[in-house]
Amino acid sequence: MSHEGEGHRGAPDGPPGVPGVMTFGAPTAGEVLAGRYSLEEHVATDSAGRQIWRGIDTVLRRPVALVVRQPGGEAAAGMLTAAVAASRLVHPHLVSVYDAIDERHRAYLVREWVPGVSLRDVLRQSPLDAERATLVTHAIAEAVAALHSAGIVHGNVHPGTILVADDGRVVLLDAHADGPADPESDVRAVGAVLYACLTSHWPFAESGHSTLPDAVRDSTGRLASPRQVRGGIPRHLDEIAAELLDRRATPPTAAALAAEFAGLATQGDSEPDYDDADSGPMGFGGGEAGGTRRRAGGKLALGVAVLTAIAIAGAFIGARVLGAGPEPAPTTPDLTSPTSNPPTTVGSGKPIAIAASQVRVVDPPKGDRTEFEGYEKVVDGDELTGWTTDEYLRANFGGLKPGMGILINLGSPTRVGAVRVVVSQQGASVALRTGSSDPGDTTAGDATVASAYTAIGQPLDDHSGTVMVFPVPDVQQQVQYLLVWITKLPADNDGKFVLSVNEITVLAP
Repeated sequence: MSHEGEGHRGAPDGPPGVPGVMTFGAPTAGEVLAGRYSLEEHVATDSAGRQIWRGIDTVLRRPVALVVRQPGGEAAAGMLTAAVAASRLVHPHLVSVYDAIDERHRAYLVREWVPGVSLRDVLRQSPLDAERATLVTHAIAEAVAALHSAGIVHGNVHPGTILVADDGRVVLLDAHADGPADPESDVRAVGAVLYACLTSHWPFAESGHSTLPDAVRDSTGRLASPRQVRGGIPRHLDEIAAELLDRRATPPTAAALAAEFAGLATQGDSEPDYDDADSGPMGFGGGEAGGTRRRAGGKLALGVAVLTAIAIAGAFIGARVLGAGPEPAPTTPDLTSPTSNPPTTVGSGKPIAIAASQVRVVDPPKGDRTEFEGYEKVVDGDELTGWTTDEYLRANFGGLKPGMGILINLGSPTRVGAVRVVVSQQGASVALRTGSSDPGDTTAGDATVASAYTAIGQPLDDHSGTVMVFPVPDVQQQVQYLLVWITKLPADNDGKFVLSVNEITVLAP
């Protein structure tokens, strides 16, 4: 599959007095590699500096993806070796590799073009429910198991290298680790993917890197379990994620992990009934997968097909990306070491600064006006703290009142493009409203707000995630008063109904 020496381009540009030394520029749109692969669009540059291009195979007339590395030769040997080995695999959750080429001054692999969105972009909108998290992790565990069975270590498993395809597939992109990697690190990375699916945070200190927010840790550096980050997560998934990321625990093989998730995927999101201590979440039946492998089949495609819609819904969510590294940008952040959380933005909108003095709780009759503590935390920039309602016996605030909300006074009429709301649990019904004034922080004033404020856009009823984005239509963008209005509370683990609003971000157009 090597086409060594083909497609050289450039002109002599060496130091004076050193004849024959040539330098070569970066690939450009319209260039044809190896006499057949036409570069159409630069999609991304990954953390190792490789450029990802969408191209056309001019011989077979099909779209392809090209991963270009400069220089080639010895520096690209690991990437090409992994690509050649992976090309022999045909698997529904692995991207197909078509060609691997070394031109010495640069090298590139040619692989299947899979239109879709990265799992990273899906999780930036909200974490997944338990069933979809199980299905996605099952797919990646199967892909890693297939690689390991062929003697290939992936070394780069994270939400940016996992694609949710338009046809519903979950696909792991090419293995091209440049540093040391081993099968254990791949298995722990699958656990990190499960953790990210459940929490929208990435435990990068445990395995790999991502541009999702950093995982939550206590003062000693210990990783918070998924259930500590977000309510409603089944205990067995919490335990699996925590133990796969625990360096003190020996992880299972990828095949055993895939077999376990195949079983979980066929059971749905109910808690599994383990018969004994040795067959618990990390017991995996006490051995290799053997003949016990079960595939979720069509259920996987059905379950993850909606993820693409989650990722591209709304006017301020990014367009499709290949997802093999950081998003396309003139410069690429260094993802080889832990970094601080990236700023929260949606599309090109910039956050509008809001002080705690501009925020208050709206609690209309028959509220007792005692649920005010912590309201200032909804604009403190920390998505792990917030304002929490009291607990109620029914989802509609116990039938006592039409709802509750957070009222924001921007100070003057301001152009608003969208409002992003982070809550603690799935299943809440929330709307964005506006009015002409704030009649005052009194029972009568709150009653007026509840009845007189009108909707901006569509409400999100029984929302399946914990991140809500409310685009503001052009005709309503000039506003001073915004009300995040809650009409239905989700149930907690004790059967009570309660919700925390952790962060509200108002974005300029």
